[in-house]
Amino acid sequence: MSKILLIEDDDIMISLLMTLLGIDGYEVVAFRSGEDVLQVVQREQPDVILLDVNLKNLGINHVTGLDLVGQIRSNNDTKHTSVILSSGINYRHESKKVGADGFILKPYMPDDLLKLIKETIINN
Repeated sequence: MSKILLIEDDDIMISLLMTLLGIDGYEVVAFRSGEDVLQVVQREQPDVILLDVNLKNLGINHVTGLDLVGQIRSNNDTKHTSVILSSGINYRHESKKVGADGFILKPYMPDDLLKLIKETIINN
């Protein structure tokens, strides 16, 4: 069973994603406000991180998902963890530039997300 770490600041989105991904057979863990991202990634060792670009409600001041990908990639313990970024704004180019494994534009269809996750797991 593959594990997915959700880093998302919308509680409703977290609930929906946990249900969707759980039904599809994934173990899902949600990042909680106030935690250290790199410590959580090291502890959980997810196969994929689904990371929102805008994290204003997580208490991570002035840090975006794009910034976090850079931190994840620069840490020896987490640099090989797959990361998919998501946003309502098209950050596809920026996502690729910072080293994300994929990007999905919100709102997306559940099947599109599941397909992207499966492809990311297979390719990494």
